[in-house]
Amino acid sequence: MKLAKLSLAAIVVAGLVSSSFAADTLADAFKNGKVTGEIKAFYFDRDNGTGAENASIFVTGLMLNYVTDSLNGFKVGATMQSSNAPFASTEAKSVFKTDMYGPGAVLSEAYLEYTIAKTTAKVGRQFISSPLVSNSGSRVIKGSFEGATLINTDLPNTTLGFIYVDKWQARTNNGLVPKTLGEIADFKQIGDGGAYSLYVINKSIPGTMLSAAWVGVENSNYATTDGDMDLFRLEATYNGKASNFSYNLGGQYFVTEYSGTSKDSNGFALKAGVGVSNIDAYVAYSKISDDGKVKYGVGYGADSLYTQSPIISDNYGAGTEAYAVDIAYNFNADAKIGIDYTTTEDVANKKLSYSAVYGSYKFGGALKGLGVLVQYEEEGKDGDAKELRFKANYKF
Repeated sequence: MKLAKLSLAAIVVAGLVSSSFAADTLADAFKNGKVTGEIKAFYFDRDNGTGAENASIFVTGLMLNYVTDSLNGFKVGATMQSSNAPFASTEAKSVFKTDMYGPGAVLSEAYLEYTIAKTTAKVGRQFISSPLVSNSGSRVIKGSFEGATLINTDLPNTTLGFIYVDKWQARTNNGLVPKTLGEIADFKQIGDGGAYSLYVINKSIPGTMLSAAWVGVENSNYATTDGDMDLFRLEATYNGKASNFSYNLGGQYFVTEYSGTSKDSNGFALKAGVGVSNIDAYVAYSKISDDGKVKYGVGYGADSLYTQSPIISDNYGAGTEAYAVDIAYNFNADAKIGIDYTTTEDVANKKLSYSAVYGSYKFGGALKGLGVLVQYEEEGKDGDAKELRFKANYKF
């Protein structure tokens, strides 16, 4: 692990020595910087099932981002996020304490970025999107990490990535240990030595994407018996088109290994989709080994299993076998409605189904930048949970 840190430092230093400096000034870099933002208003109504505590919550949020112009290959970026739930009941504060209720403000990004040729290094707090380390934006607070990333695209149609993160900001202040629930998300330690990840994404074959990724967490605190944790993910997808008929195929393979007493596990998923005119549809299947639960990665955005339903399901459990079908109608590029049905059975023979409907719309004209998403899902068979989500956001 120390060798990886030294290698990253060596690459950055080599880039500094070999780069050719532009004639820009520091004043121009800040003056020509770009400000973007997002205003959010989310309403969730959650019924966790018989005998569980249920509630609804309305949360507003603001995200402001500033990135300087490039100066000799360097950029500085910062992002602030806030969350506020002024009408939250006592029940809502309890039900949503791990994902929605966390009033306050947090500095989610504060990084230094350096680019030379086709290599970019970024150090500090940052949003990350990679196969096994990825933040989620499905709640008012978008997850973030603290660490370093190195991305290279010198090879044709290929992205190589190295990531080291030692802290993670979750949706609220549940994070990893220590936990203080019901507050704005802050940055929690990931294991004793952080997490390291390597990945490669290749698109050399037209219509095809191949990816391989690994993440290792030193002395993982996901569970007290895990010890070190290593996760692997392979994925291959293919997209084809003929006239107004399109089709796609995908396959995933996951492996979770522990140095502690937790049992190693693996799983796979398959997906096939078609598109005809304005209609898109797919079917998917997944199976997890009976040994134990597969971990999908670090950060909620790494949850990418093909059979996951829009809201509720968690199909990574030991022995879980899942089937999913989704059909969507696109009115145009900005309006969409769909239905999704998922059924699962786990190693204990618990059977669940998930029925969901969803719709999204992006406004144009004077309201360009405003979008809405509505989702509703309910469990069936051995479950009876329900959830409604309404999300409105304006990006500027």
